[in-house]
Amino acid sequence: QVQLLESGGGSVQAGGSLRLSCKVTGITGGSYYIGWFRQPPGKDREGVAVIWTAGGTTTYYADSVKGRLTISQDTNKNTLYLQMNSLKPQATDMYYCAEDPLTPVMAAQQALGSVQLYNYWGQGTQVTVSS
Repeated sequence: QVQLLESGGGSVQAGGSLRLSCKVTGITGGSYYIGWFRQPPGKDREGVAVIWTAGGTTTYYADSVKGRLTISQDTNKNTLYLQMNSLKPQATDMYYCAEDPLTPVMAAQQALGSVQLYNYWGQGTQVTVSS
């Protein structure tokens, strides 16, 4: 059974940093997209960053976070990370990691926007940035 468990959220002041972690159990190896998503209140979930697990070099970021967030993975620990720097109050949200081993091969930009393709989700971790 695939399970994802996020951690690392918290409250920081604007300009601060956080590192989110997502521990994945129930699956090892394989090539698919895994990523971070956020859900603003009253809105649908949207992609923040995704990474192709094979090689870990194919990534894509939402325009709003480019240059400030970095997605990475540690395959030995089966853990996904999101390093969040220079945080702004607009980043306040619940953040989720999600994956699906059956995600088809596609461009990373498309994978970021295809929230409906991900069938395995964590419970989320709250990020709060104060001004």
